[in-house]
Amino acid sequence: MKKLALIIGLSLFVTSSVTAQKNYVSEVWVADKGDGTYRNPIIHADYSDPDACRVGDDYYMTSSSFNCLPALQILHSKDLVNWTIIGAAVPYELSPVEFPEKPQHGSRVWAPSIRYHKGEFYIFWGDPDQGAFMTKAKDPKGPWSEPVLVKAGKGIIDTTPLWDEDGKVYMVHGYAGSRSGIKSLLGICELNADATKAITQSRIIFDGHDEHPTAEGPKFYKRNGYYYIFAPAGGVATGWQLVLRSKNVYGPYEEKVVLSQGKTNVNGPHQGAWVDTTTGEDWFLHFQDVGAYGRLVHLQPMKWVNDWPVIGVDKDGDGCGEPVLSYKKPNVGKTYPICTPQESDEFDGYTLSPQWQWHANINEKWAYFAGHKGYARLYSYPVVKEYKNLWNVPNLMLQKAPADNFVATIKLDFKPTTKYKGERTGLVVMGFSYAGLVLENTNDGIVLSQLECKNADKGTAEQINETTKLKNGAIYLRVEFKAGKKKLKESEGGSDVLAMCKFSYSLDGKKFKSMGNEFQAKEGMWIGTKVGTFCTRPAITINDGGWSEVDWFRITKK
Repeated sequence: MKKLALIIGLSLFVTSSVTAQKNYVSEVWVADKGDGTYRNPIIHADYSDPDACRVGDDYYMTSSSFNCLPALQILHSKDLVNWTIIGAAVPYELSPVEFPEKPQHGSRVWAPSIRYHKGEFYIFWGDPDQGAFMTKAKDPKGPWSEPVLVKAGKGIIDTTPLWDEDGKVYMVHGYAGSRSGIKSLLGICELNADATKAITQSRIIFDGHDEHPTAEGPKFYKRNGYYYIFAPAGGVATGWQLVLRSKNVYGPYEEKVVLSQGKTNVNGPHQGAWVDTTTGEDWFLHFQDVGAYGRLVHLQPMKWVNDWPVIGVDKDGDGCGEPVLSYKKPNVGKTYPICTPQESDEFDGYTLSPQWQWHANINEKWAYFAGHKGYARLYSYPVVKEYKNLWNVPNLMLQKAPADNFVATIKLDFKPTTKYKGERTGLVVMGFSYAGLVLENTNDGIVLSQLECKNADKGTAEQINETTKLKNGAIYLRVEFKAGKKKLKESEGGSDVLAMCKFSYSLDGKKFKSMGNEFQAKEGMWIGTKVGTFCTRPAITINDGGWSEVDWFRITKK
């Protein structure tokens, strides 16, 4: 375990740690080319359904987090290309709270919007099983207010507020077909003055069934007397960006497709945020769904022509642009240092670093972040009696895959209890199917296994591909991700990237030995594949247990 010098004064230690994180630069994906241009995606990670706002010279972005906590991670940028994670709007739990904790795969936080109004930041989102929620804060780093249910209703999703010049407040939203029984519709309702409650029913103002199926994810703006609704349509992996406009908030709305894949290899370029710069430029953030790696964030130039936005590059002049893979950086008046969302973690802090998320509402007994000792101690937590595999385990500490090709290595020391057998820890690549290197305390001592579980969401059992006995629990575990140019033809639109993983381990951190089978990474329910660790015990009630001390987790090229 690395030995950190104990810095006198906790506040000094924490401040220096946070400062170091602000300048994190990834080894595996940097969008800023350093020559005044950038490449897409600007974030090669699953920040799906991104939305952003500008406040002065600062940009703030959030995205869907579904069942993962902390929820609504917030990223900050000065130039729309270089981003860092500064916190999360929902740090601990989402209502309803269940004990024992249970992952709500694909539920909870769908397509948020972030706005700034009269000195406060607002985030609205739809929970498909409950309705539209809102939280607000004076500082985007928090604290954020307790979420308020603004409009109850099963299937109310993808919500965005608009404060009008006359003082009225409106909210646009979509409908989740899986819950409401109908989709491809957009509705608008009026909210009270403090935006905490809907005061009217929603009026359906757009039906996309005829020309724009699966119209959803609306973002609400006003410009030059027009109300604009930016809405994706056509499906997550295969869609296009639609824009509606009207002089009346309730319509009727004109419609125009302003961004589509065209002849590029960027499938489904849609759903995101219009932002401007202090120098008068306009830009659009959106996602691209690539399958196992999730929905990656792209940045497109944007301009206004006859009060219609044109996004990307419009080579044929028809008013519908195509996405760019490389472009000049936004002119924000200054040049800022390169930085990227945090990945590697030395566990030298006293709280969960902002790149990590658990798979469900957080139990404070899962982990101890001992920054002065340089490790995170994950306590074994009992699985449920009906346990089948890791799919429904809540205390998976995971982060998003940060690039197409990368290596993740974790150094840990497994210290199981002597009271019983069956505690486990290790390195896991998690999705609908998962695989990993898992240490287990057995009757034969600590055993390391390379295992996989295909179709984990169906309740299938794990398959062990290779095992070896260990003298103790101190070990280095590694997974290498590789993505070729091959696409999965059976995926929606044939656009999913094939991501393959190879596992290895080391006892000294220098010589690594391959173990088990190559594994094809899979996405989860509306999220990309994630990588990280866990510590579990059998479904038994007993006084205390063992733990796993995680020294560090590093993302590297090799």
